[in-house]
Amino acid sequence: MSDPFVVVGGDAAGLSAASKCKREDPDREVIVFEKDKWVSFAHCGMPYYIKGEVDSQTDMLSLSPEEIEERGIDLRRQYEVTGVNTDEQYVTYNTRVGKTVRQAYGDLLVATGARAVTGPFDGMDLDGAFTLHHMDSAAAIRAYLTDPDEDHGIDNEFVDTSLVEKYADMVPPETVAIVGGGYVGVEMAEAFHAHDLDIHLFQRSEQVLPPFGEPVGEAVAERLEAKGITLHLGTEVEHLSGTDHVEEVVAEDGSTAVDCALVGIGIKPNTGIVDGTDVMVGESGAISVDDFGQTTADRIFAAGDCAEMRHAVTGDYDWVPLGLTANRAGRAIGQTIAGDPEPIGDIAGTAVVKAFELECGRAGIIDHDRAREAGFDPVSETVTTGSRSGYYPGNEETVVHLTADRETGQVLGGSIVGEDRAAIRIDTLSTALEANMTVAELERLDLAYAPPFSPVWDPILVAAKVLRGTVEE
Repeated sequence: MSDPFVVVGGDAAGLSAASKCKREDPDREVIVFEKDKWVSFAHCGMPYYIKGEVDSQTDMLSLSPEEIEERGIDLRRQYEVTGVNTDEQYVTYNTRVGKTVRQAYGDLLVATGARAVTGPFDGMDLDGAFTLHHMDSAAAIRAYLTDPDEDHGIDNEFVDTSLVEKYADMVPPETVAIVGGGYVGVEMAEAFHAHDLDIHLFQRSEQVLPPFGEPVGEAVAERLEAKGITLHLGTEVEHLSGTDHVEEVVAEDGSTAVDCALVGIGIKPNTGIVDGTDVMVGESGAISVDDFGQTTADRIFAAGDCAEMRHAVTGDYDWVPLGLTANRAGRAIGQTIAGDPEPIGDIAGTAVVKAFELECGRAGIIDHDRAREAGFDPVSETVTTGSRSGYYPGNEETVVHLTADRETGQVLGGSIVGEDRAAIRIDTLSTALEANMTVAELERLDLAYAPPFSPVWDPILVAAKVLRGTVEE
């Protein structure tokens, strides 16, 4: 076997590709490098583990190392790939003892993911300052929130025990600052609330969850405040302060005393291993790929949080790092490597998030400035309707915000918020975006109706009906 398929990154995209290739071409040598102990874990489950709704971190493993190896994949954990030679087709990597070694490849997949942004401010080196982009961080936060005399719930071989034990011995915090009001910030607000912390959430813009649009942002802000969370909107954090441990957050509106800080202000793609090669990086900073996930270098592919994908609405390549995107692209590339080319597909930026009892969803393009940049003349409408027939128990107010192009009527995007199965309804809109539907076509969809599940006119259809009237004025 002299033509190995080498994968750099042992998470969603990388292991989806490795597994699919090995399944379709059992004789192909497949090697997966992962610089950490953790492989194939659920990033999105970490806030719920910290909250206590998920008992064990191993519950969030999609595949264990043993299961990966049983598939015939050569998994090399704690081996960090440091560079790629595209001319001679090999990668260099560091072994556990620090030796630098070469590994030849026939095909290569870069699935190196992304890293948390730690902000343009100082203080992230202080104890009690966290990001949440790795399972070790999640374990440390949960240990910190647990009384030293109680079991901190770490029961696996993968975690950094020295980090966890350090925080397990500390007195639990009483006040926490969350810097960033995006997905991580909102989900962690709920997690910290479950531990009875006094919570301050700082957001640079005037709205939480900016990609979800104003109606969703307003509803979530109201719910957070109703839960006793102090919002500092339109406030930029300058730095974290303390001697050895976080003691305060210094922002434009003054200082706030805290015992702990969680910074969730975004992520950046990990593209360092292709620096200096002929693998091109797009305007987003992520790796450019074609319809089959291949980069600008021969026999090198990229997928997951380090790679761009084509947007279903604009047709341009974009970077929207999400779990399904990574899994789907990796699986397609694995099939292509095995000899049966499969396109990686487009993205619509479909996402959902939970804010206490509220369910929020978004898809496509909502922001009018971005829509105009893409050549559209955007028009939007917001409707409030019921989630079920009005007389049926469980009916809840549901808000739908929908955007379309005035000239063509093409649906561009939308968002939804409510307490009763609101988030899952965004999938209807995502399907419409993939099909390039107009608002009229969306309005005519034959969606299911029965009083326990939906009103006669589903909330998405109501929004399409109203927006169609505006578009056709």
